[in-house]
Amino acid sequence: MQRFNPKMSTLSLSIALLCGAVQVSAQTNRIESIVVTADRQETELRDIAASIYSVDSDYLDTIKHVHVGEVLNSIPGVVFNRGNGQENLLGIRAPVLTGAGSCGSVQTSQDGIPLRAAGFCNVNQLFEANTEQASSIEVVRGPGSVLYGVNALHGAINVISPTLGETGGNVSLDFGPHEYGRLNLGYNMESGDHAYGINLNGASDGGYKDDSGFDQQKLNLAHRYTGDITVTTVLAATNLNQETAGYLVGTDAYKNDALQKSNGNPEAYRDASSFRLHSRIEGEFASGASWMLTPYIRDTEMEFMMHFLPETPVEESGHSSIGLQTMYSSMLTRDIEWNAGIDFELTDGYLRQFAENGFGSFPTGQQYDFDVDAQLISPYAQFKFEPSANNQFSLGLRYELLEYDYDNKMIDGNTQADGSSCSASAFNPAGTCRYSRPADRSDDFNNGSLQLGWIHDFDSTQQVFVNVARAFRAPQATELYRLQVNQSVADLNSEEVNSFEIGYRASRDSMSYGIVAYWMEKDNVIFQDSSRSNVSGGKTDHLGLEFNSLIDLTDSLQLNIVASYADHTYGANIAPRGVTASIDGNDIDTAPNLTGNVQLRWAINENNSAQLEWVHMDEYFTNEANTNSYEGHDLVNLRYQYQSTNNWYFAARITNLFDTKYAERADWTSFGGDRYFVGEPASLYVTVGTEF
Repeated sequence: MQRFNPKMSTLSLSIALLCGAVQVSAQTNRIESIVVTADRQETELRDIAASIYSVDSDYLDTIKHVHVGEVLNSIPGVVFNRGNGQENLLGIRAPVLTGAGSCGSVQTSQDGIPLRAAGFCNVNQLFEANTEQASSIEVVRGPGSVLYGVNALHGAINVISPTLGETGGNVSLDFGPHEYGRLNLGYNMESGDHAYGINLNGASDGGYKDDSGFDQQKLNLAHRYTGDITVTTVLAATNLNQETAGYLVGTDAYKNDALQKSNGNPEAYRDASSFRLHSRIEGEFASGASWMLTPYIRDTEMEFMMHFLPETPVEESGHSSIGLQTMYSSMLTRDIEWNAGIDFELTDGYLRQFAENGFGSFPTGQQYDFDVDAQLISPYAQFKFEPSANNQFSLGLRYELLEYDYDNKMIDGNTQADGSSCSASAFNPAGTCRYSRPADRSDDFNNGSLQLGWIHDFDSTQQVFVNVARAFRAPQATELYRLQVNQSVADLNSEEVNSFEIGYRASRDSMSYGIVAYWMEKDNVIFQDSSRSNVSGGKTDHLGLEFNSLIDLTDSLQLNIVASYADHTYGANIAPRGVTASIDGNDIDTAPNLTGNVQLRWAINENNSAQLEWVHMDEYFTNEANTNSYEGHDLVNLRYQYQSTNNWYFAARITNLFDTKYAERADWTSFGGDRYFVGEPASLYVTVGTEF
């Protein structure tokens, strides 16, 4: 079957012509000094040889997202699939991967502290960050392992906590379809050298589909002391109780009105909670050098029914961590700046899986029960050399040692919990059980990351940058110890990526624009082969262009255009489960070629504003053999906001304005065929709030 040709409509072509790669100003005649924290300290974007996109609190206030995917789908290079409720899968300069390969390839953090410990990621971990009230969300596209560390293979997402500021607050209520409601509250107070802040939101959603919905609460408490040293302490806690709706099954089932609200798994659920506490302690020496210490603790727990498996087992998992991030920054000479540090983390984790009603090769009762202790030590250093006013070079190095100590709490092997065989059948004459439990063992992984960058300023309005990187991710604990069938040991290597990107940034009068092109080669890809064994050694290739332009059409109209064209293909040595023919050169499944986002913003007057948004998702294959596909979709959203002169405001937004039938996610399985998470129809959300 031939590969898809991208559908380049007139609007799609205009995106490619009005292209850009970073969020830059259209109101000045120089590249905007957007401040980001990708270097663990506030740095102007123009001084970073990498692709970073930052959305601020004003943008988040405009979107007022129910799900963080509404924000991330507007960022170049990001492909986001919403599951049911608050679930999600994402890819940054990658297809939308699943399982540990998905969350293990993207580092997600709040204030630079990873949401999950090294080796214990979860594909849905973004719901453990308060994105709804964040001061900004930063996305690093491409390897970010030098400063973000483990898992930043394809990129990183860093949620910045709400800003501490002058005394005052705000409260608002959101209302929407299927009994959706949300309370948002924020309050700051300053007293001498101290600043305090509280931000919380609680949401309840009855669910579009039958027997679905969620209740979610998020809390941020913050304190900052400013004296000879600055100490910023943040407590972040989240809780989610979700009734989960499963997939719609059958070709184009998402278009069937009779199936739209049906839920084949009314018993499915997900309960998750998280807690993080960190203190960022920073100061300066008399020499001008600066230092930073950030100790933190973390705890996560999750229980959910695995509705996508035939015996619908229940998984319980969690981990507790203590860690410390350090950094020292100084000028070696007038032209050379450097920073270095060591990151430490200790983690105790567990996983249990239980099925009340097994059958065939799926055992009844306890299926997995193991603990994993992990230790991470990771020194790093970064150097910036500025030999002239218009040239800057950077070098980043990081070494990581990650050790696992695995303790199986059950009988070793692939039997039932009592040591007996599973039910024999014509398909399973030996009575072999599906799940295999390795014996106690220890594993360690040593990895080194490298980044080389160059920035050349033609003048204050345009620059070019080059970024060369080599990054790694160690196998996740579940890839090593949650085995199947006859595999007793998973002898896995760390995945690695070699990346090259070149970008151009510029600002011209009322328009800013740019373009980034990248190439990545990924080796030692971990996958499940035809015998259900976790193996490594696969290869994939990734090519792409990312665009963004910001145009002031008039004093009141602004146009923001974002687009990405990507080609993600399978390379050698990959033979996934259920695939018998070679897939070398095939498109990776769930990897659309073209994605785009266009926003027309209208400042009607001082008190009224509106935004029209168009979101494009290209067609993509849903299986490795490239024989099944999803046709893609186009969505339009409309937003309006009124700000009164006496500090109250009203907002309304209509998602999926034209009531398009679409799938948030489409995939294909050998045992179930086509399946979908259905997209919701046209929906009206209203917000009423006040500032005080």
